[in-house]
Amino acid sequence: MKQLIIIVLISFIGFQLFAQSPKREFRGAWVATVVNIDYPSSKTLNAAAQKQEWLELVDFYENLGFNALFVQIRPAADALYPSQYAPWSQYLTGEQGKAPEPYYDPLKFMIEETHKRGMEFHAWLNPYRATMSLDTSQLADNHPLNTHPDWMIKYGNKYYFNPALPKVQNHITDVVMEVVQNYDVDGIHFDDYFYPYKVKGETFGDTVQYVLYGRDFKTIEDWRRYNVDLLIEQLHNNIKFVKPHVRFGISPFGVWRNKSNDPLNGSDTRAGVQAYDDLYADILKWLENGWIDYVAPQLYWYIGFPPADYATLLDWWHDHSFGKQVYIGHAMYKVANDRYETWSDPGEIPRQIRLNRSSRKADGSIFFNTKSVKANPLGVTDSISTYYYKEKALPPEMPYLNLTPVAAPKLKKTKDKKEGVKLKWKYNKEDKDNPPTYYVIYRFENMETWDYENGANILRITPYTNERRHKWYDDTAQIGKVYTYAISAVNRQHSESPPSLPKSVLKKKEEE
Repeated sequence: MKQLIIIVLISFIGFQLFAQSPKREFRGAWVATVVNIDYPSSKTLNAAAQKQEWLELVDFYENLGFNALFVQIRPAADALYPSQYAPWSQYLTGEQGKAPEPYYDPLKFMIEETHKRGMEFHAWLNPYRATMSLDTSQLADNHPLNTHPDWMIKYGNKYYFNPALPKVQNHITDVVMEVVQNYDVDGIHFDDYFYPYKVKGETFGDTVQYVLYGRDFKTIEDWRRYNVDLLIEQLHNNIKFVKPHVRFGISPFGVWRNKSNDPLNGSDTRAGVQAYDDLYADILKWLENGWIDYVAPQLYWYIGFPPADYATLLDWWHDHSFGKQVYIGHAMYKVANDRYETWSDPGEIPRQIRLNRSSRKADGSIFFNTKSVKANPLGVTDSISTYYYKEKALPPEMPYLNLTPVAAPKLKKTKDKKEGVKLKWKYNKEDKDNPPTYYVIYRFENMETWDYENGANILRITPYTNERRHKWYDDTAQIGKVYTYAISAVNRQHSESPPSLPKSVLKKKEEE
């Protein structure tokens, strides 16, 4: 009761302080492609319509103030990109194995357009799910269920890869590394699906493999966790060997273990599902061993929910993150669409954001799902964009990636033009072999005081291009005002260089 009173007080005291946008905050959204939940809206769209939908989607999130998208590029052993390990997804073209018409690479296009808008692109893959139903008649000839049926286990109404098989572990690693090597992704992302959620009255069919391979384990549950551990460690090692800057992260079910099952490390919850016991995902081990770069627990419950209180779990994940970043998964899909009355309160998601910020126990948020965010239930999306994400924000710095910092760029010119204030800069020659990932353009209306820690002074986040010299027009400058500009450079771990020497200009010319 005492904790609830404190939370209520936090919700009312200092509202503007907690609503104010911090300079650094992770702001992501999941884009689900399975059964066309979010994108593309239909599996009958041609390539041009798919592209147009994506442009509208990334513009939407850029305008909302988001800085990262998690896009499901492998829903069920298929691919939204050309792959030697999986057929084209039916959710892209309506027929599994059929390429887009006219042909293009959707993943390359999505990444490029996302980066153009200063946002990160995280490739979201489902590792073990092989089908979405038991109907295999529409599977492509090169679907793994057809090429390697011995890798599969039928369970419930789906087929799954058998996590115990070394060949499966190697196959999934090949799938992931194909993406890492061929595409400029910022991260590889798995959600909560490892071993499948339990189906009442059914047993997952890996007993034979346990007898063959699990002799060193006291229980089949320990052996299953070991199988997933092997995959996570192998993926981490391969990703970091090829591209150290690519982050590997997990979005687990929100409860790792209840305290009743683990008095030492469990959370004060009474959840019916536990990631460790039911999905065989030992997230804490992965965090402690440094196999993942962040954790994004799905805290899809409201503040004060008795079996799994949002505030309790926020504290728990922060305390068990082993120094890695924590992004909270928010249940936007429940707003105005849930049996619990609290989700009919437009203030619930905003309260969660304020609690994240005020407690400093989360580094940001990821919202599920895009369809729900676009629907603006109870005006919550408007609230986020108007108050909480009003100012731009850089993603939190990840110094534990140990990447080389970049030097300050050189701001060569700020000139008043009819098109706007023209800025010209180039990256520092010290960074010839280590160019920045993007630039941050600051604008100040006071010629004497320059606050680089206030996100309100960030005018633009713009990507690095292969050319050393860059230019950009500030078309929002107002006639008669004096502006001071400065630019910093940022690397892939979001470490920012010192700012360039500032330059001032008086805006005089009007557009014709």
